[in-house]
Amino acid sequence: MHSATTGPETGGGPGYRAPHVCKLVGITYRQLDYWARTGLIEPSLQRAEGSGTQRLYSFTDLLQLRVIERLLGAGISLSKIRKAVEWLREMMQTDHPLMDITLVSDGTSIWGRDQADEASQLLMDLLERGQGVFGIAIGQVQRDLEGEILELFPPETPYVEGEAEAAAN
Repeated sequence: MHSATTGPETGGGPGYRAPHVCKLVGITYRQLDYWARTGLIEPSLQRAEGSGTQRLYSFTDLLQLRVIERLLGAGISLSKIRKAVEWLREMMQTDHPLMDITLVSDGTSIWGRDQADEASQLLMDLLERGQGVFGIAIGQVQRDLEGEILELFPPETPYVEGEAEAAAN
């Protein structure tokens, strides 16, 4: 059974009402309501406009809500998440700031890398408004160093008895 609503109000695409969103994302209705009222993630298909109207969320909204739920589960405070989302929204100029970004967290801070920019390996500290973070892939450093050592000190050819005489003749 499909729990989404379809119809003219959703442009024919699926839309999800609050009870289904809460179940799918793993949050309470109170959290969802608070996040919508404070502008953290608002429903993109239909906002509540007075009593009796229901919010209608898109699949993209669900993805962003799930990311927020995971960040909370990793120990990031809601105020830090809000700060990161607001900065991403500003920088990316989109209502879906958590869609094209890879997030990394240590439970205290949040870093992101824009997935749309494949050439960039720069991690941005989202709590410091995009301050660049220097990252080092240790495996690549090790391979580079090993290659440079081999160039500088090529392995000696093992001495095989009789080989030197044969080469001299």
